[in-house]
Formats: sequence, structure tokens, C-alpha cells
Amino acid sequence: MGRGVWFVGAALAAVLALTGCATVNGGGGGDRGGGAVPGKAGSPSSASADPEPSGYAQPEDWTDPQRWAALPRGKRTDERGSEVEFPHTTEGAVAALAAANTSVIEGNRSNVDEQLRLYHSYVAKEDQSEAAAERVELGSIDNGKAISREMGLKPGAPMPSGAYMRSHVVGFKVVKASPDQVTMWLLSRVTQKAGETVAEKGSYTRLIIGTKWDGTDWKLSVSASRQAQQDVQGQTEPKMVAPGDAAFNAVGWTAIREAS
Repeated sequence: MGRGVWFVGAALAAVLALTGCATVNGGGGGDRGGGAVPGKAGSPSSASADPEPSGYAQPEDWTDPQRWAALPRGKRTDERGSEVEFPHTTEGAVAALAAANTSVIEGNRSNVDEQLRLYHSYVAKEDQSEAAAERVELGSIDNGKAISREMGLKPGAPMPSGAYMRSHVVGFKVVKASPDQVTMWLLSRVTQKAGETVAEKGSYTRLIIGTKWDGTDWKLSVSASRQAQQDVQGQTEPKMVAPGDAAFNAVGWTAIREAS
């Protein structure tokens, strides 16, 4: 996958990399949602596929996910429009990271807007600084231009009508959980559309990430990211497979059910 598309597909990972919370690597090219060749875990990574025509249809051999989760909602929406203050539970930690890895770029909403929103809403205060925020902003500008070029759009201009880049979490796998810190894999679905008459393309991304409780909410932090690296050291990365694929159950993913 191209650099621009990969970064928007893993907006959370990009923020972590730019703030120094994690080292992010891309990989898994050629995976078509049916699973990449597993590698060894040990550093936060996102593996993703080249975009392919989307409009996902239920396969004839659909296999119901064995594990489902209806994640709790945050108590409120902050001034940047992000859902925050999730329950002090493992499910709350998953919900917080799912919210932090939900990204939408369309219309006048730019890559810079989204990544700064994620940074200010979800990164722990002790890991925030003016320098880190500037890295996020400058990196987001470059990535946004790369996204536009890859989609055949004008860099720096608003998305045309019907165009978008979207990412949302469809599955997770908890690696380690304690009352105040949780490490997990996230499986996200990424879609892009260059205009109203252009076919949608989609792919999957996979990210290992940690979060810690700061007294009122689950936050991303340098310490939690380092712990996440240690928690998966030497382990095999779970394959990127869509819910409905039998391998989704085999590798231990839990599907996310939309909350009512």
C-alpha cells in the first residue's frame, strides 16, 4: 500500500509515531483481507493490503464470529468532537482505542484535522508537548498530500463531493490486561473513494497498541506502547482476516457489534 493511504488507514499509528509513542512499520502487501503471512511481533506495527474494489459482500461460506463484543460508549464528547471518558474496564479500554482509531477524511475535514484531533483527545497529557504537536501537524500535512496524490486528487485541496478516506475498527484481540493497563491488537477496515462515480476500494490494517488508565480515561502513552512491545515480543502477529472468514475465529479475533 502507498505511504499516504497506509497512514490514513492507521491514523492512530501515525499519531503515535509522530509523537514518539511508537515505532510504526508497514507491511503485509498483497494481503486481500484473507490474511497476510504472519510475522513476528515485537514492535507496534500496522500491516495493510493494497486497496481493492470494495462493496464487501457476505461470502457463501460465511462463518459466524465465535466472539462478539458490544463495546461501551464514552461518557461525553470533548471539544474536538471525540468520544472520551470510557469505563475503567478492559472493555472500556478496547472501546477507547476503537474510538481513537476511527478516522474520517472528507469534505473540508483534512488529514491534519483528524490527526490533531486524535493527538489532543487520546494521547496522555504527560506525553503531549508543543514540539510533539508540531511534529503531528507537519507530518499530517505531508501524509495528507500523499493521500491526495495516491487517490488522483489535488494535494492540499478539500476532498471533492463523494470522496473520502475512512477507517474503523472491526475486531480486536486482547494480549494482556490489568486493571490500569491493557495491550491489544486492533483490526481495522479502511476504505477510500476518490469521487461520487469512482468505485470504493478497501483494505485492512493491524496494529499492536497499549493503553493506560490516567484516573479518568484510557490514554495512549509512551510507557504503555513500550509495554505493548514487550508483551508481544516473539509472538506471531494475528492474520488480517475479515469477520465471516473462518480464519477470523482461528486466530482469536473478537468482532465488534455496534452499540445501540
